[in-house]
Amino acid sequence: MLFWALLIYGSSTSSFGSTQTSRFFIPFMHFLLPSAEPTTLDLLHEIARKSAHFIDYSIFGFLLFRALRAPHQGWALRWALWAVLIAGTYACSDEYHQSFEAGRGPSAMDALLDTTGATAAQVATWLVLKDRKQVAPADS
Repeated sequence: MLFWALLIYGSSTSSFGSTQTSRFFIPFMHFLLPSAEPTTLDLLHEIARKSAHFIDYSIFGFLLFRALRAPHQGWALRWALWAVLIAGTYACSDEYHQSFEAGRGPSAMDALLDTTGATAAQVATWLVLKDRKQVAPADS
């Protein structure tokens, strides 16, 4: 979990800003889609960047859940809520960190997307464990 948090922190530097990632992503997508318009390639770049937010924080949310429930098994609402709260707080602090990076800036929408990713991880975990009858009652 700590490793993933550090990975997220590292990707918040100016090295991973939109200008930097577009230098690699756009030519690669142009190679895959040679007839695509520049605006289409820009849109695909933006979708990829926002998807990375969601996926990174989904993984982070799942790792937080696992850390919070240890050494127990199953799923409980309190572990899921704490995981989302911690991930959301980390997302906000990460956006704040970006305000100090050249070429980066804070975005409340990105923090919301990050928190949504962490929430999605809790729902997915609940769905998987529900079928295995490992979901604890809400008051546990």
